[in-house]
Amino acid sequence: MSAEIFMRRAIALSVEQARSGGGGPFGAVIVKDGRIIAEGANRVTSSHDPTAHAEIVAIRNACAALHDFSLAGCQIYTSCEPCPMCLAAIYWARLDRIHYANGRADAARIGFDDAFLYDEIPRPVELRHIPTDRLLPEEALAAFALWERKPDKIRY
Repeated sequence: MSAEIFMRRAIALSVEQARSGGGGPFGAVIVKDGRIIAEGANRVTSSHDPTAHAEIVAIRNACAALHDFSLAGCQIYTSCEPCPMCLAAIYWARLDRIHYANGRADAARIGFDDAFLYDEIPRPVELRHIPTDRLLPEEALAAFALWERKPDKIRY
């Protein structure tokens, strides 16, 4: 199967979502060894989950299908350029390549503007729009110390 076929499936999922109203008009598929192993469509509004973007749903489904937290060896085809959250998840999942159709400017034109997130991330913590403070770091380090000494930890 070709890259265009995989992208057409991601686009078809986005069209289905736009018609059904189950979430925003976004779809994604994850491919390994030339075949689709998982799909995802935006389910933010239907699942009441702000993290249920198409890419996140596809990553969760792919990890479940492979019984692994690593998607090394896989590629993602998504109907739109990933937002910062999805981009981070793609990196955490270790996907090999990202293919996208619509760009972030296209998404912004229909009300899905992530520019504020791209601007917010590099700001110093104390200058971000959501007030953030650090509490009990000494106590929290106990879990890190346990992890550091754990001989059978699974690194990721």
